Amino acid sequence: MRPRHVLLATLIAALWGFNFVPIKVGLEDFPPLLFAALRFVAAAVPAVFLVARPKVAARWLLLVGVPLGVGQFGLLFIGMHLGMPAGLSSVILQTQALFTALFAGFLLRERLRAGQTAGMAVAFAGVTILGVAQTGGEGSPAVAFAVCVGGAAMWGLANVAMRRMNQTTDEPVDALGFMVWMSLVPPIPLFGLSLVFEGPGALPEAVTSASLAGVLSLGYIAYISTLVGFGVWGWLMRRYEASTVAMYSLLVPPFGIASAVILLDERLSPLRALAAVLIISGVAIGSVRPRARAVLPAVPEPVQTR
Repeated sequence: MRPRHVLLATLIAALWGFNFVPIKVGLEDFPPLLFAALRFVAAAVPAVFLVARPKVAARWLLLVGVPLGVGQFGLLFIGMHLGMPAGLSSVILQTQALFTALFAGFLLRERLRAGQTAGMAVAFAGVTILGVAQTGGEGSPAVAFAVCVGGAAMWGLANVAMRRMNQTTDEPVDALGFMVWMSLVPPIPLFGLSLVFEGPGALPEAVTSASLAGVLSLGYIAYISTLVGFGVWGWLMRRYEASTVAMYSLLVPPFGIASAVILLDERLSPLRALAAVLIISGVAIGSVRPRARAVLPAVPEPVQTR
């Protein structure tokens, strides 16, 4: 990658890592399911009137939108609302890469590589350590940790749906266009779940009592993190190999932890730090693909002359 594109990929990773701070701030003003619904409404409108609909069947918008929007973001927001730290949430979500490989093996019959298996073992060892640290008196309740892991699993399921979608299309799907139009799917089920579990008064109360910090947090998550982030990321994906660009997503947890420690005064104990290192290392190991061996051209046999 060109140096300026390396900086651009690093910037997007920083924006996504910092994203967990606005989520934590926004959850002080909005209940989690309602906050997730408003996030997708803001990401879809008015962008849906400006961005062309991707050339994919409507079922793919549903098959990705439900697990990604309702599953991943709904569970992530609930987990953080229940007490999961912002920085460590950014680490846990990176296990989506390993859940993706696991689900792809079951649903798409893709074989797990040795590196993926090793990466899973290392990363899930880190998840276990983090679970012990979080539920053993160092932090959030066990349910908050489990819900956050569930969000990573749902992201993995959405990734498998996107992979299958790309296998059935003749040309690559525009990442920004798909994200904008997919954002039309989650609000209805999320608003419905909010109505059931958070009550009919959640929306009017949030609208009338939301602080400027909460509104700005919602704007950052919807516009900077989603539209700008995925738009630039998709542009980089079209210029370079997906595996090359994807490795920069491993910078999201360090940026997430650093921003949470600096801005939210979150504490990173040695046990939590060890777990974070293991998770990031496991994801890195599982993400590395072995280079194909170069096949040398056959050397013609010397012509025998008589």
